[in-house]
Amino acid sequence: MHIFKILKYPDQNLRKIAKPVKIFDKKIQYIVKKMFQTMYKKKGIGLAAIQVNIQLQIIVIDKIYPLKYPLVLINPKIQKKNGKIKIKEGCLSIPNYEYEISSRFKNITVSGYDIYGKNFILDAEYLLSVCIQHEIDHLNGKLFIDYLSSLKKDRIKKKLIKKKYNEKN
Repeated sequence: MHIFKILKYPDQNLRKIAKPVKIFDKKIQYIVKKMFQTMYKKKGIGLAAIQVNIQLQIIVIDKIYPLKYPLVLINPKIQKKNGKIKIKEGCLSIPNYEYEISSRFKNITVSGYDIYGKNFILDAEYLLSVCIQHEIDHLNGKLFIDYLSSLKKDRIKKKLIKKKYNEKN
């Protein structure tokens, strides 16, 4: 099975801003299918198209209660948010690092489109809410480590650059 390559921090393509999807066609369906395959293979629960170097507003999410089916969110917009939650987050683009983030909302209402271009609204809470916020941040060029202190962020960056250098040599 061919999967997409996930960009790793500090790759600057992770900082790009995703463009809205305008045409819902077979190409978008193919991208979504490959994104799910990539996410499952890498054992993630969410993935934004930016993470696989596709600058479109596409998010896939699965394996989170209370989802009964995999979730596709295209051109997502948070409509309502309330209640803060402190939760440990990780990211497929920053492997092996988890940090507690305290600026997420416990409950959100998000609007978006499905794979066929049908508009819908979803209420999400707890982990699903946090996951959606995390992935929307990716679409806006923001990473979960941007919520950390500069010192922690710099430490992670140095470790990942060193690891990448060691893998090449």
